[in-house]
Amino acid sequence: MIERQSLELALPGASIGAGAGALAGGLTLLAGQPAGLVALSALSLAVPLAFFGGLYGVLLGHGVFRPGTFGPVGLYWIAGFPLSRLVQESLTGIGLADGVLPFLAYQAMLSLGFAIGFLWLHERFMPPWLLRHAEGNPRAETLLSQYISHAEQMRPRSKKGARR
Repeated sequence: MIERQSLELALPGASIGAGAGALAGGLTLLAGQPAGLVALSALSLAVPLAFFGGLYGVLLGHGVFRPGTFGPVGLYWIAGFPLSRLVQESLTGIGLADGVLPFLAYQAMLSLGFAIGFLWLHERFMPPWLLRHAEGNPRAETLLSQYISHAEQMRPRSKKGARR
């Protein structure tokens, strides 16, 4: 069973994933698709992106990822984003005309752009969230200390750049 502490760590990433999926799925409205297909498209992308976004927060809290690093997160989304898009396309039946492998390869290329945006938002939302939940959640407190340590390591670099 998933515990409350992990769910608290998952919420920021799940929210980012759900929002991104809903917005991207909603773009089918601009393509002139009927409202039912737009809703299905948005929901079928929002749910898997929310799952992978939440899982990222849980893995971050368990030490699999470190704050401030992109490489491992990029690799994570190279798997997560194409799978999310595959779920969406399987349910809506719009974009698999060329086959599954070319579709997944193209989505893997797009995933790095998604990973940059996801990580940028997550790095902005997670520390304030952790400040609110660190007192009653040891995992959040540990992760918050990692964010603080990372910020302290980056501080001398920013001072050095400011002098130039």
